[in-house]
Amino acid sequence: MQVPTMADMMAKGENPDILFWVGCSGSFDDRAKKITKALVKILNNCQVSFAVLGSEESCTGDPAKRAGNEFTYQMQAMMNIEVLNAYEIKKIVTACPHCFNTLKNEYPELGGDYEVIHHTQMIQDLINRGKLGLEESGSFKGKKITFHDPCYLGRANDVYEAPRQLIEKLDAELVEMKRCRTKGLCCGAGGAQMFKEAEKGNKEINIERTEDAIETAAEVIATGCPFCNTMMTDGIKNAEKEGTVKVLDIAELIANAAEL
Repeated sequence: MQVPTMADMMAKGENPDILFWVGCSGSFDDRAKKITKALVKILNNCQVSFAVLGSEESCTGDPAKRAGNEFTYQMQAMMNIEVLNAYEIKKIVTACPHCFNTLKNEYPELGGDYEVIHHTQMIQDLINRGKLGLEESGSFKGKKITFHDPCYLGRANDVYEAPRQLIEKLDAELVEMKRCRTKGLCCGAGGAQMFKEAEKGNKEINIERTEDAIETAAEVIATGCPFCNTMMTDGIKNAEKEGTVKVLDIAELIANAAEL
């Protein structure tokens, strides 16, 4: 796979149009790596000029900030901003809404001003501009797909349409959960909850959310966030529905439908 780093490109005197911010999950989690690869396939197929930071990329600091450790967040953020500004980065795409929200809304006050887009917005733009074509009789044609709104994509940044329009482009039937869009329910991983033990209660949030999805009778639960993907996958395992319900990121759905 062709994945140039910023250092490589700068050494050649080139400057990419977009920086792909991979994020911790997309870099280290084996399941999320598949999402990263699907997005790289789309970028390469559409001949988008992009690069990654590679080993120069550090965590955005989102989990530290949400957990209340502002000091660690600011240290991580300042290090990243120094690197980004040194490369004169203008536009960033990321497949993680947590990175998306932090880079877009919280880095500017520390001196990091960038145009930040979520991967669903970029894929939608590539299709709209005719750069990416989907196969007519794609593998998702006629299938019921429900979309789980990531908190930091939906309620925090008001991005609801891009992922849904992509699902409709698959000739699939979009079935909405009873709690969706502005009334969507968190998967249970946001706010650094992913990294701590659950508090006392009678049900895990991801189980409750997965039940919402199962109710729709969808064959695929589409996500736009690696954390949501993990939580919904665990929920499907808990419900013993692994044989009938798949959990896939929007990038995976599109890469599959485009037969990349």
